[in-house]
Amino acid sequence: MTHVHLGVALDGVGWHPAAWRDDTENAKRLTDPEYWVDLAQTAERGLLDFLTIDDTLALQSETYGPPIPRTDRVRGRLDSVLIASRIAPRTKHIGLIPTAVVTHTEPFHLAKAIATLDFVSSGRAGVRLKVGVTGTEAKLIGRRHIPELTLSELKAATDTSFVTDAFDEAVDYGEVLHRLWDSWEDDAEIRDQSTGRFIDRNKLHYIDFEGRHFSVKGPLTVPRPPQGQPIVGVLAHSTDVYRLGVAVADLIWFTPRSNADVRSVSAEIVDLAAASERNTPPAKVFGDLVVVLDPDRERAVDRLHHLDELSGEPLASDADIFTGTPSELADLVEAWTTAGLDGIRLRPASNAIDLPLISEALVPELQHRGLRPDGYSANTLRGNLGLDRPRSRYATSSEVS
Repeated sequence: MTHVHLGVALDGVGWHPAAWRDDTENAKRLTDPEYWVDLAQTAERGLLDFLTIDDTLALQSETYGPPIPRTDRVRGRLDSVLIASRIAPRTKHIGLIPTAVVTHTEPFHLAKAIATLDFVSSGRAGVRLKVGVTGTEAKLIGRRHIPELTLSELKAATDTSFVTDAFDEAVDYGEVLHRLWDSWEDDAEIRDQSTGRFIDRNKLHYIDFEGRHFSVKGPLTVPRPPQGQPIVGVLAHSTDVYRLGVAVADLIWFTPRSNADVRSVSAEIVDLAAASERNTPPAKVFGDLVVVLDPDRERAVDRLHHLDELSGEPLASDADIFTGTPSELADLVEAWTTAGLDGIRLRPASNAIDLPLISEALVPELQHRGLRPDGYSANTLRGNLGLDRPRSRYATSSEVS
């Protein structure tokens, strides 16, 4: 039986906005690196393939557009790439995928940071590419103009070219990342002390990327990462974003609400991949799901109601919200993967409660059903996801990857 891939998305004290009020101990630890190490080690005990760390350039917001002026929400976070670098030496197997906003940053800087993370983690790094098209973020950076619209105003706008441009730019950004990671051949470093040759300059390559958004000569200033290409992921909710994922990503996460959603979106992604010019294996497709778990279903429902009461409103999410037992969640995971998903990325409503239940209850149930392995099968994130290490596009014929 084919194993389902499984990851977890980490953000704050959990994905329910009132989780910090219920878990007061961890609410005080959000800027403590050991808090994030503890979460990662809990996820690794469950043999999860990867964890992602959410991030934005602006302060957190529950909706698109200007921030909602509420003081009862978690605001402020550490940089996700630096968190991942802290986690890496304290874990051994789990993949680490921080989030990077590509709209207001430079691909060379991100390529260097993620290549370094791949070395620090011995081949377990990835990055989620996030497009930032809010006026709030644009004002914080000050390098481009994006109108400050609410979601309803955006939907009613006659000119949304700034959104299209941002996604076109993200495609170029992802292409530059991939080329920079390939710009050193695997055996470019000689390190021959007797001859004094540290590097074979013929095995470093200019990428000479010229596009509407970037002009990057290269090469990167970091040797080729252990995985060759760190994993790239994209969270998608529409065709424009599916197209971005098909163009540059290894993983596409989306937010199905039913088996029919799984089948229709998976089919759309397959069609987009068939029409693309990309010559690498197609992206693996994951469904995102917020989870509120308890061994007793009624207690799980009560816990969600309690969190909603603390919040002052029902939990709302772009992803479907599952409330129930680990066994019932395993039923849903099995149904969605049968319908066409390669894996599931779970968002714990409360990290303190739901993450341990994912590792200690859900995973054993999936293992019992033959849907998850009994151990890590590889030393790299690519390997655990069943993805080969790619050969550098610039490699000479004599190089062996």
